[in-house]
Parts: sequence; C-alpha cells; structure tokens
Amino acid sequence: SNVYQVRMYGVFLFGYLSSDEEILRFMRDEVSKDDNWRVQEVLAKAFDEFCKKTGYENSLSIIDEWLQNSNPNTRRAVTEGLRIWTSRPYFKENPNEAIERIANLKEDGSEYVRKSVGNALRDISKKFPELIKIE
Repeated sequence: SNVYQVRMYGVFLFGYLSSDEEILRFMRDEVSKDDNWRVQEVLAKAFDEFCKKTGYENSLSIIDEWLQNSNPNTRRAVTEGLRIWTSRPYFKENPNEAIERIANLKEDGSEYVRKSVGNALRDISKKFPELIKIE
C-alpha cells in the first residue's frame, strides 16, 4: 500500500503471525526495506511479539541472525524491539546475554543502530550498572 498506516497495521499483524517462517522471513527481508520510520517502529514491536510468543531463550538463534543481517533496519528492529532487554524473560535472569549481543553493535556502521544500542545499554545500566561498566 502507498498508505504507511496500512503497512504499519499489516506489520503489526505479522507480529502475531510470525511463528510462520515465511512471515518472519518477509519481515526480515522486505518490511525492513520500508522507508517509513513508523513502519520500522512497528517492525521492532512485531519482532518482540515473535520473541515473546516463541520464548526469548528459544529465539536466540533468530535474534542473533537478525543482529548480523546486512540491513541496519533489521538489526535495529532487534535492539529496539527488545528494549528494555533485561525486563524480558530470560534476559532478566541472564543480563550478560543481552549485553554481549547489544555491545557487538556499539560500533555499527549505521548511526541509527548505534543510537538504539546506546539507548538499550543505558536502559540496562539502570539495573546492572557494574555489568555495563565492565563492558
């Protein structure tokens, strides 16, 4: 659709249908190319919905795959979508798992991703200041 609100709504629904591999792949490969920042915000929320439904620990391989994707919007969907990381099950009990994944992108080539990483690390520092200081 040429109407970004329609695309946003579609992506929102994809979050609830993302257990289907084809939909998850479409979100990663196609939705991430949308040039509207609002659609990208909903992509982040849809990715979090996928992880919530699947279980964050069970989603680690997909999280890692998306974090290594060549498209900065895909990487940002993870760093932004899972905020506040240490409020999410699994990462709450394993904050180093979150910090390690996020910190790998602190020198990302995309400023868009770096800002999201900085915000995510700052969020974590409120509960785990010593771990962030070590990082």
